[in-house]
Amino acid sequence: MSGSLPRLGTALATTCCIAAMAALPPLDDAAKTKAAEAAVRTAWSDKVAAYQLCKSQDAVAAQYFARMKQAGKQVAPPVATTECADPGPFAAPTPPLEAAGAHSPPATASGPPNSKATEAELKGGVKN
Repeated sequence: MSGSLPRLGTALATTCCIAAMAALPPLDDAAKTKAAEAAVRTAWSDKVAAYQLCKSQDAVAAQYFARMKQAGKQVAPPVATTECADPGPFAAPTPPLEAAGAHSPPATASGPPNSKATEAELKGGVKN
């Protein structure tokens, strides 16, 4: 009997959480952009952490081989590993051109960008 009480509590908590999640409004574009940038920043910081770990492991291995050489002990040659990849500075993701509003307006795209009118005629002046 006492085993069913925790199950009932778990079921009740799960039901409440599902109901609360269903009531959340959808994310707007700004929130989606912010979430995407946070994901990119997290991935970049993971790469930085892996790079720092790789460099520290290389330093420890170099110290080990130097100490063994000083002590006159024979050690196996180091195992070849991949080079540590520096992720560089963080670069925020750029939105697609359509999302940035950088595309041509529909009026410009509907016709050719040039005409036979002279610059003076376009500006309303007289041609010299």
